[in-house]
Amino acid sequence: MKNCSTADVVADLGEAFLGSRLKRLAERMQGGATRFVNSLGLNVQPTHMGLLAALDRSPMTVGQLVEAVGTSQPGVTRGVGQLISMGLVESESLTDRRQRALRLSAEGNALMSRVKLEVWPQLEQAVKTITSGLTGSFLEQVTAIESALIEKPLELRAAAVSAKLRLREYSPELQRAFYDINAEWISDMFRLEQADREVLEDPQTHILDPGGAILFVESPDLGVIGTCALRKTGPGSAELTKMGVRSESRGLKAGEFLLAATIARAKQMGIADLYLLTNSKCAAAIHLYEKLGFEHDVDVMAEHAARYERCDVAMRYRR
Repeated sequence: MKNCSTADVVADLGEAFLGSRLKRLAERMQGGATRFVNSLGLNVQPTHMGLLAALDRSPMTVGQLVEAVGTSQPGVTRGVGQLISMGLVESESLTDRRQRALRLSAEGNALMSRVKLEVWPQLEQAVKTITSGLTGSFLEQVTAIESALIEKPLELRAAAVSAKLRLREYSPELQRAFYDINAEWISDMFRLEQADREVLEDPQTHILDPGGAILFVESPDLGVIGTCALRKTGPGSAELTKMGVRSESRGLKAGEFLLAATIARAKQMGIADLYLLTNSKCAAAIHLYEKLGFEHDVDVMAEHAARYERCDVAMRYRR
């Protein structure tokens, strides 16, 4: 009998087995994602991610979750039960006692902060290393993706992305970087105002001592390339401020990495009211703020915009 041990029967049968081939590809992708998540010590499976992502936006009933994630009701019910047992989701009766509202628990919110910082951006970039530049027919593209995953599995690609950027806490020797990074972008577009100088020249007094935080993003090749601060303005409120990334780091998605980390830190600090002030000239930054959950807010504008002469945009975090 002919030895067919090396033949890829599913691939050889072409369009007739497209469903089976896509299912196999999905299992390979999900397996890689699972191994990457496990390597971070996160107590969650990628099969739960759709449910957690939906509940991270707002509380929902099981029926609403079915529509949001596009899977069967038995599958959603089973997944929700697992998440409740894990302590990540809470359930409460609605006025109609036949339905229950599902929401993330405090532990679930903390987990999602880590997922949005440490998992999704890395997996997104890992997949882009595979799909960028694909050509040919759909089946040829599937073949190219399969070959790329065999050559370097998804979890290794995601880990490589993680190694490119890392978070650093403020320390006195980084005060100069905090000043320079912000002075660069502000001076390029506007002028340094007195409110800027006060914070940049003495962040210890104006940000850290009142209970705020300053974070940095670092690249192994370029060093410290970006920074962002949380300036406390009340017991549960803070301004996300002094966010800047060096121009030479474009393409590394350092701004998105840093913003996600700062939002996660705000949640860890118990900040329920997170807002920012900016200018309409900063279109790319505004787009990033919107992408990660900030919305334009007239109340923030009325209450806080006078702090800066250049401010004509005010936003509040809504997720």
